[in-house]
Amino acid sequence: MNNLINVNPPITLLLISSVVVLLGMATAVGQLLKRQADSRFNPAVIDQFNLRVRAWWLMCSVLAVAFMLGQNATVFLFGCLSFWALREFITLTPTRLADHRPLAWVFLFTPIQYVLVGMAKYELYSIAIPVYAFLFIPILMAIAGDYKRYLERCAKIQTGLMICVYCLSYAPALLTLQVKAPAEPASLLLFFILVVTVGDALHYAAEQFVGRHIIAPAISANRTWEGFLISTGCATMFGAALWWATPFEVWQAAGMSFVISTMGFFGGLTMSAIKRDRGVQDYGTLVTGHGGVLDRIDSICFAAPVFFHLTRAMLE
Repeated sequence: MNNLINVNPPITLLLISSVVVLLGMATAVGQLLKRQADSRFNPAVIDQFNLRVRAWWLMCSVLAVAFMLGQNATVFLFGCLSFWALREFITLTPTRLADHRPLAWVFLFTPIQYVLVGMAKYELYSIAIPVYAFLFIPILMAIAGDYKRYLERCAKIQTGLMICVYCLSYAPALLTLQVKAPAEPASLLLFFILVVTVGDALHYAAEQFVGRHIIAPAISANRTWEGFLISTGCATMFGAALWWATPFEVWQAAGMSFVISTMGFFGGLTMSAIKRDRGVQDYGTLVTGHGGVLDRIDSICFAAPVFFHLTRAMLE
């Protein structure tokens, strides 16, 4: 595997420049709204928007540095995100003394998964967690001899490993795909992250202004059908406009964008259900303005494996 990401100036650098321009515009809008004392917008909403923009600047800067350092650095970055997200998930999950040894093995699966991704061993990283870890974890927990809430404890640990590690690892796995010029793996990963992030941002904006019909009131008061339709529709058009950065035709880029923005939206709803079950507002406090790492990447986790497999099938 080539350790360096081949940055094609007309494609990847143009995408990176577009991100900088979009964040610059968002920063300007946020500061303008903050200075308008008589604005009809809720000051708390404006402050939250500005916090989100600052967090996006930080996360995009870290990702850009990883891209410049090379493919292995990008895989390593996502591995660190997986490790921290899994830590946040497990922290919210009640464990017993007998779970400590299985949990140690669970965290060991994170570097193993990402080493396999970095080596482009699809035949191994595609089954290592859903087959071998899935079977290995309940065996270890049974050996520990604690049967109280055994099935519940197994399911929680397996779910955390699947979402936080297995699903997220398919994002950097995009760098291992062979795509046709002028597109390249780096631009494909950027395309994916941009579409999912834009969908999240547009949903937040739509929810503030036109959200009326809540999908699941007991789970999330911020997930509305209006927000879903507007954010998914706009993200689909946004992705279609970026078809030149992908190996897809315009209609294919639009279809991919619709699928991943839909998966991202309902992935966020699913993770909100887990938070409600645990009685918490956020998974953590690491990222100011976004809660924990898992609060920020939940959409990516659910969309990544779907996008990867659809893209891989289309490229074959």
